[in-house]
Amino acid sequence: MNDFTLKSIAADLVPANYLSVANNARVNRDKQIKILLEKKKLPQNGWDNATIEYFVNELALMDSNNFPSRCGVGEREARVICDLVKRRHYNFAHGIGRSGNLTDAQPKAAGSTILNNLTNALLLDLIREAGVNNCRKAILVPLATGMAMLMTLLTLKAGRPQGRYVLWSRIDQQSCFKSVQSSGLIPVVIDTVPVEERGDCVLGTDIGTFRDKIVELGACNICCILSTTSCFAPRTCDSIIELGKLCQEYDVPHVVNNAYGLQSTYLTHQLEQANRIGRVDAFIQSTDKNLLVPVGGAIIAGFDGDIVERVSKFYPGRASSSQSLDVLMTLLSLGKTGYTNLVIKRKELHQYLLNRLTETAEKFGEQVMSGKNPISIAFTLKTFGSNQQLIGSMLHRRGVSGCRVVSGIEQKCIAGVAFKAWGSHRNETTVPYLTASAALGVSREEIDGFIVKIEQVLNDHRRTLC
Repeated sequence: MNDFTLKSIAADLVPANYLSVANNARVNRDKQIKILLEKKKLPQNGWDNATIEYFVNELALMDSNNFPSRCGVGEREARVICDLVKRRHYNFAHGIGRSGNLTDAQPKAAGSTILNNLTNALLLDLIREAGVNNCRKAILVPLATGMAMLMTLLTLKAGRPQGRYVLWSRIDQQSCFKSVQSSGLIPVVIDTVPVEERGDCVLGTDIGTFRDKIVELGACNICCILSTTSCFAPRTCDSIIELGKLCQEYDVPHVVNNAYGLQSTYLTHQLEQANRIGRVDAFIQSTDKNLLVPVGGAIIAGFDGDIVERVSKFYPGRASSSQSLDVLMTLLSLGKTGYTNLVIKRKELHQYLLNRLTETAEKFGEQVMSGKNPISIAFTLKTFGSNQQLIGSMLHRRGVSGCRVVSGIEQKCIAGVAFKAWGSHRNETTVPYLTASAALGVSREEIDGFIVKIEQVLNDHRRTLC
């Protein structure tokens, strides 16, 4: 209801003074929405659920499928037969974008268009608040991170037809490698190398080999360098600053897999610095890992809006609005303060997990390997015989999820490319280990429970060796 409607309410329905108080509450909600639409910035403090639903419902009513005068005779009229599905999507059914561009406005769906563009604006604001101050454009795509990387690679390939190779700093995570294979480009796998960080021997970027490969293959024949920030320890963040300088020197595009990097101020600083003194064309991150929404979306961002716009135009057809709706409602619920508090808490809990695992390692004659990895920690298993994978199974049966046990002997073949010591991020591994992470949303109680269970499992496993 608007002011005109409220002023026309008969006095015998409600006393005027009561109506005035109720109207003031509505005006305050409308003022919040007005500021949001004008500034297109994250609110400082999160909104309450009633205000979020009020806003979302108002947007949905702007789509043609919700018009009282609706008379659809097209082949796509956003008809949803199941009421449960309709309510789950808040009556949004037209999707986002058009056949030619993911960010184009839809004549049938003014509300969905606002939903899409506002979500992208708030994501850009979030990325800048997270520490990537010079980011110029960000779009949400209804694809998980691997497919978002594929879209980015295909866009670069279209603008660089001679480029056939992707120089890839090895990270043993399948979707990243598959994105290169699916693009029709040729992956050139560059193993990580041992480096020392904060007294730990971890795995970093082989800058020398990257330079050699650029010279060997020819810069014009390279579509891009694909690097990674967030990863499983003992692999550490790629030297994206040095890679950025290399890409600038040889005029080679640089794409960064920043899958869960927005939640770390250290990693966002690396991105900002890599662009400031080098080159970063695009960086891609997952929505579920960084924003705590259901799996299915990714954010493609860049320091030059052109590459991001080209990706949006490369996307074929319309796209689901589910991810935009989830992300918008989450961002409005958190606000800047809520998200900042989550990031601060995660950083504190990472240090807590590191301290607890270090204590456990000392009890069992093992060690932790973390270096500057701000999220993941590796715990060696060198004194636990040859069947370390059993430790992972025992943890899983006790409800521990997310641990990876790397034996160093597993082989894997992906699309015809063989990887030795799969999980180790290089062909040679020194010790078996397991990994644990303190990612966004983790609780102290989960960490304490994990420590109890891992010590039980290690004790049980060691007894079987005696």
